[in-house]
Amino acid sequence: MTDTPELSTSDAAPPAVIAVVGRPNVGKSTLVNRFIGRRAAITEEQPGVTRDRTEHETTWSGQALTFVDTGGWTGLGVDDVDRLGAAVTAQAETASVDADVVLFVVDLTVGITEDDAMVARWLRNVTAPVLLVANKADQLGNASAVAAQLAELHGLGMGDPFPVSALHGRGSGDLLDAVLERLTGARPVVRRQANDVISVVLLGRPNVGKSSLFNRVAGEQRVIVDERPGTTRDAIDSLLDLRGGGTYRFVDTAGLRRRGRQGDATEYYSRLRTVDALHRAQVALLVLDAAEPFGEQDQRLARQVIDAGRGLVMILNKWDAVDEDRRERIDRELDRLLAFTSFAPLLRTSAHTGRGLRNLGSVIDQVHAEWSRRVPTAVLNRWLADAVAATAPPMARGRAVRLRYATQVDVGPPTFRVFSSGPVPAAYVRYLERSLRTEYGFIGTPLRVGIRIRQDRRRQR
Repeated sequence: MTDTPELSTSDAAPPAVIAVVGRPNVGKSTLVNRFIGRRAAITEEQPGVTRDRTEHETTWSGQALTFVDTGGWTGLGVDDVDRLGAAVTAQAETASVDADVVLFVVDLTVGITEDDAMVARWLRNVTAPVLLVANKADQLGNASAVAAQLAELHGLGMGDPFPVSALHGRGSGDLLDAVLERLTGARPVVRRQANDVISVVLLGRPNVGKSSLFNRVAGEQRVIVDERPGTTRDAIDSLLDLRGGGTYRFVDTAGLRRRGRQGDATEYYSRLRTVDALHRAQVALLVLDAAEPFGEQDQRLARQVIDAGRGLVMILNKWDAVDEDRRERIDRELDRLLAFTSFAPLLRTSAHTGRGLRNLGSVIDQVHAEWSRRVPTAVLNRWLADAVAATAPPMARGRAVRLRYATQVDVGPPTFRVFSSGPVPAAYVRYLERSLRTEYGFIGTPLRVGIRIRQDRRRQR
């Protein structure tokens, strides 16, 4: 029978951190997806798809677990030409050091490789328990072949291997039971509950400095930074404490290209992760490259944030690389291309120096408070009366249109419904939105204003 982790909402125990490591293309992300019961980590047959370490939460037998998926561990060092490969390996090493249990995944159909031996040597210095996971056991065909390959894996010196099939789930339940056994006496990992934190997503086109900004805010090399665009592929989330604010769940995302330029399946799934991260967030930080002209792609991303109803903070990154002439052009470009985001705070930052990030927490808090704000109905109707007195709605079919009353029906974003005796044109709805902002602020949050036509009953009779 296929073993599939049972999902539960139990909070009986704090989550423990399980790092999943190994050389490229041994099925680490597939195994993580099997554990959490959904396709959250990107998987492809080609090696090197996963680069940053990503966290995914689930429970098993009442114990909350956080699985950390990592990129392929290679034999590259910091002096090698491929700095990206060395950075991926460094991320995997960090995940192993921080974990309560480490799952060392190898490909049972291949046997021990030089990279597997190198990973095993490094893991012998890790204080957390290490379990050797022999993946793809279902591809060997018969029990004798599996037994022969398992015997060879003892040469790694990592104890008895656990044969599993990440693709079909065979053996995954036994493996998770073994993880729970190793957690006895492990240090507790305390996480804030989701409703105690504000969820923040970083968005932007490729190579605008999102990951550098994320690392600066985190105070460590949390995600890989490389000059080549498209380095980040998954949506990377972490809990961070910011000066001037509280605790936030930050999500760094892949740079969004135009649909026509998405070259392969990896980019397609990266885009899905980014869009999903946006809809799960409460506040979006839209990162623009201040040193480069803004364009249609930046407009499209800003519109996506507004259409999704998320709070918005505009980040002009790489401000330290901007000269006086470029600063003058920036103001004109903002007015011409991004005037519809004028309600959002604008921060001029530098991920390199940390400029402009001191008050980031307080700005996020302010936008979140406005995004969650509710206006009492009585106060709202006094505003409506004043707005109509200043500018009455246009007539419809030769008759005056009366706006009877207004009420706020939702928050996150603030959503209002105005009851009318007749149709109201879109231009007047935009006038009402501007009037709402003038009266109540709503800094950094989109507004939803809907018209509900309610006919006069006497006229109907």
